[in-house]
Amino acid sequence: MNSMSPIEHSERILSLDVIRGFSLLGIFIINMISFHSPFLYFDPYTWWKTPEDAALYPWIDVLVQASFYPLFAMMFGYGLGIQQQRADMKGSSFYLFGIRRLLILLGIGCIHAFLIWSGDILINYALFGLVLLIFMRMSGKRLLWLGGILFLLPQLFFSILLVLMTFADPTGVTHYTDIGALQNSVSAYASGNYASIMGQRFQDWYVVNSPDNLIFLILSILPMMIIGAGASKLQLLEKVRTQKTTWMVIGGSTLATGIVIKSLPLFIESNFAYAYIQDFFGGPFLSVSYAIILSLLLLNEKIMNWSKPIASVGKMSLTNYLMQSIIGTMIFYSYGFGMYGEVTLTTGTMLALGIYVIQVILSEIWLSKFQYGPMEKLWRVLSYGRSTVGKREKNKTTKG
Repeated sequence: MNSMSPIEHSERILSLDVIRGFSLLGIFIINMISFHSPFLYFDPYTWWKTPEDAALYPWIDVLVQASFYPLFAMMFGYGLGIQQQRADMKGSSFYLFGIRRLLILLGIGCIHAFLIWSGDILINYALFGLVLLIFMRMSGKRLLWLGGILFLLPQLFFSILLVLMTFADPTGVTHYTDIGALQNSVSAYASGNYASIMGQRFQDWYVVNSPDNLIFLILSILPMMIIGAGASKLQLLEKVRTQKTTWMVIGGSTLATGIVIKSLPLFIESNFAYAYIQDFFGGPFLSVSYAIILSLLLLNEKIMNWSKPIASVGKMSLTNYLMQSIIGTMIFYSYGFGMYGEVTLTTGTMLALGIYVIQVILSEIWLSKFQYGPMEKLWRVLSYGRSTVGKREKNKTTKG
């Protein structure tokens, strides 16, 4: 039986890497707010006081918030689908390999979440990826149907329920600022020692990942992974050119739907109910539209060439994601420059854009000298086995 081996550069799909790279920009813009402010504990529509911040946040809320984690989840499922197809062609055991690879990612996520930054998404991707393996024997069409149903039906149910709550108990869905939690966060991150930061970090992680929120996390991430895996089996990214008109219609429809739903708190009422609908229902629609629009744009040769630096960021997505957290916490936490709570939304967003540009440059330089990013190499060595990776790279060097 043939063993699993890493994907060759010639086998990579440029649009997949570009979408990953683009996702990292959106993720960083949102994460930056939590790096410098107690974002979990205040109402952002009343928190930002300067005219620049008040004008900027609605744009971030509609176009960025909750639209890039689902996009990255789709690409995660797409990549897993590619690995399964390659394993099937080689007669290799995909499932044992997939479990090992996801357990390693889970370990990396735990280190990230509890030692670096609480807003980690790798733990959820690893755990929900293990659940995804259960469905990977299904055909591409069935996976698309399953993912669509798992997304639409529960989110429609919860959305209708929350809207009814706004009429039955308006105060129960009102945004509020948790002053106590906010003060604890500022105290720990701005001036606390590493032990107090670790305690606050776990508290913040648990607020998002508590058992009460588990069902909502599953319904926001797992369906998008399943859709991505189904799209991978049907090779939809590879077929965009031959089905251009169809994808233009779908992309335009999901973009319009996503923007309308995500704009609800701006035009109706800003409360927990409409914020939930905005993020958990509207966010994935926008994610799908972003993936389609980027794939269509990449059909243009000039845009494809210009996008290659973004693809480099996507090829090193794990390294760049972790580096964003390290840089963000070093700038704002007390063991770094201690600027937590002292940066405006506008300044933080500009900082995120600037650091991302630097990551683009560094990713290009790194990949001009090495085949993988440092964390990607570590993940591959642990997943495939040192002998397999080393032998492949040695053979490539010999042939060169």
